[in-house]
Amino acid sequence: MATAEQLKSLIKSHYDSDNERFSTIALQLAANEARKGHNNLAHQLKNIIDKGRKKPPLKVIPHTNNLSDLIQYSETPNRLSQLIVSDELKERINRIIREYLQKGKLSKHGFSHRRKILLTGPPGTGKTLTASILSNELKIPFYIILVDKIVTKYMGETSAKLRQIFDFIGENTGVYLFDEFDAIGTERSRDNDVGEMRRVLNAFLQFLEQDNSNSFIISATNNINMLDQALFRRFDDVLFYDLPDKKQAIDLIRNKLANFKYDFEIENISTSSVSGLSQSEISQACDDAVKETILSDRLKVTKNLLLEMLLNRRAVYGSKRK
Repeated sequence: MATAEQLKSLIKSHYDSDNERFSTIALQLAANEARKGHNNLAHQLKNIIDKGRKKPPLKVIPHTNNLSDLIQYSETPNRLSQLIVSDELKERINRIIREYLQKGKLSKHGFSHRRKILLTGPPGTGKTLTASILSNELKIPFYIILVDKIVTKYMGETSAKLRQIFDFIGENTGVYLFDEFDAIGTERSRDNDVGEMRRVLNAFLQFLEQDNSNSFIISATNNINMLDQALFRRFDDVLFYDLPDKKQAIDLIRNKLANFKYDFEIENISTSSVSGLSQSEISQACDDAVKETILSDRLKVTKNLLLEMLLNRRAVYGSKRK
């Protein structure tokens, strides 16, 4: 049993954010329990302390001030293992991570790490997930730039807002995703393009080229053909995403159902059941199948139920691609 002084010290160290003192007292409590013969409890306490010590320090998230309606902080602890894409694409993402983690070594030889990245591919194929993964793997904050709001809400003032955003990027290291980048990245020669949008794109290109921060600037688009060709040389890398093939779809279903029982061989899911669906749509179908199983008081997800949910997702989303 903890003494009164130990309890007071434990609570005080918590509110003082003195993690080392907190761990020391907690270990003393575990040792006390072990001496009393409460080995199981002592072991559990030590495991909790060890896990807590392995956690990375909390990231300090700077306030976005008057840009809060344009810059959205996102807390999404996704891991690279959750991303189901081709081996080639995953290796290229791994290279971005590896270069950042060893940027000092590159710098000594006059090189900088990749940090201005263009992601392109159909909706739901992992572009936003990739940006989130980079944030989590590199232990830096993840922000989403709401590009559509820049253009529609601040017409005539967009260049000034872009400058504020890039100033923020320069002052606060993080992963910044320009979502729905098509809104400002459209080719400047298009006949239906207005002068304001050409000025916005020119401003973005200028800010992007001048940026020498430590932040990642990631732009995502569903249609690379709409983007101005001048964009490509400003990016360090361009990653192409696609709908999953049969093997990737099977891997994704296996991952999604890993913590729930099912009564069929996932490998036997037909190609036609997953063809044309994105990673996001397949994930949602798996979630729907698990939820329906729980609500129906069943113990296992059935093949027919999963196929039904995949069909429902195809009906909702598949027709939009035709």
